[in-house]
Amino acid sequence: MDAEVGLVAQRDNERAQTLAANLVEALERADVDIVVDEETGHAIESGENGGGAGRGIAVPVGAMAGRDLVVSIGGDGTLLFVAREVGSTPILGVNLGEVGFLNAVSPDDAIDVVPDVVADLRDEEALDRRELDRLEASGDGWTLEPALNEIVVHGPRRGHGGGATIEILVDGEHYAESHADGVLVATPTGSTAYNLSEGGPLVHPTARALVITQMAAGEPMPSLVVDPDTDVTLAVTGADTAYAISDGRNRKRLSPPATVSVELAADPVTLVGPQVNFFDGLEKLE
Repeated sequence: MDAEVGLVAQRDNERAQTLAANLVEALERADVDIVVDEETGHAIESGENGGGAGRGIAVPVGAMAGRDLVVSIGGDGTLLFVAREVGSTPILGVNLGEVGFLNAVSPDDAIDVVPDVVADLRDEEALDRRELDRLEASGDGWTLEPALNEIVVHGPRRGHGGGATIEILVDGEHYAESHADGVLVATPTGSTAYNLSEGGPLVHPTARALVITQMAAGEPMPSLVVDPDTDVTLAVTGADTAYAISDGRNRKRLSPPATVSVELAADPVTLVGPQVNFFDGLEKLE
């Protein structure tokens, strides 16, 4: 089969764009249908990347949805961005970040690994793959874009005088209620991010679970680990304004009293190719 591949390099990162140019050249030699994101395409066209002769066709990242593979070059943040844009399209991550819980391929190995993965796609060989659950927050007439890491609901600002009273309901049953900076609901992927900094537990990536963690609560309860199909409801009062935020990027302003429902999104993110060693990543955490 022919393979259609997209390639996204971290923005304003010359090293990522240089590697992207070299990968484009290698894949074009193999007659792969390759497109790159618009910023990378501009850098390659202008020669700013210092890489090879490969150019590729430049398209918006969202236009790569439905391709056989999208390669993300950068840190976990770049892969989160790519996942938001391409949904369930398989992603292969090349790690230019410091920790890298999502990107398994090192820059030194990318020139060999990426063409090998594409060759396996063409030969219809089975690829190593891992599906990562995403979360969706919704309310009265609105739904946020899915989150790979976490959904956060918080008051008008963090710190003294800026929180809200948030009740946590699990499948309709009361779990906790307290004035707090906020409450977050994290996937196993997101357990190593915001959840961990708020004192929540680590969750192994193969576990199917969600973690509910309060943020600086006046009357705290322990973080709660629940089945991923659980209906989580966060009822917000005691503030003039609050926010529901998906992966720190997409947000909805709330006018309490307000209710936010958090549940699994329909489409998970699919990572293919070599997979990250979770415990190696933990050693890099500060």
